[in-house]
Amino acid sequence: MDVLTPQQRSLNMSRIRGRDTKPELQLRKGLHALGYRFRLHVPNLPGRPDMVFPRYSAVIQVNGCFWHGHDCHLFKMPASRREFWATKIAANKERDRRTDLALLDAGWRVLTVWECSLKGSKRRQLNDVLDYCGSFLRNQAVKTGASKSL
Repeated sequence: MDVLTPQQRSLNMSRIRGRDTKPELQLRKGLHALGYRFRLHVPNLPGRPDMVFPRYSAVIQVNGCFWHGHDCHLFKMPASRREFWATKIAANKERDRRTDLALLDAGWRVLTVWECSLKGSKRRQLNDVLDYCGSFLRNQAVKTGASKSL
């Protein structure tokens, strides 16, 4: 049973950000400081990717582990309304898959950075994550239409 009233739960849920999250801001600030220039949430690309690097034909998606159903220590299926959440998260994962395929078909390289790589007990050093992102962007040997995850 939920310990919050429906009004409290609604207020909590309404405050969850879809963009400009802390992990996304960390990556944006770090990559910009390294000299990478990008556009944010480009509306004419499938899924409005978090960061678009036209010079490198690449996009970086920053995904929250809960909302995108990542198999890591930060994801835990809620105990209440399990069927609702299972359906919702499965739909999110399917939408992510379709979006990635559409981006790949359009010739973009896709890197997904998971929230758990930037926070939690198993996080990586920010510099390591930034180095990985920079390597992905610079490595033109990773063919256009390729997808990676961190």
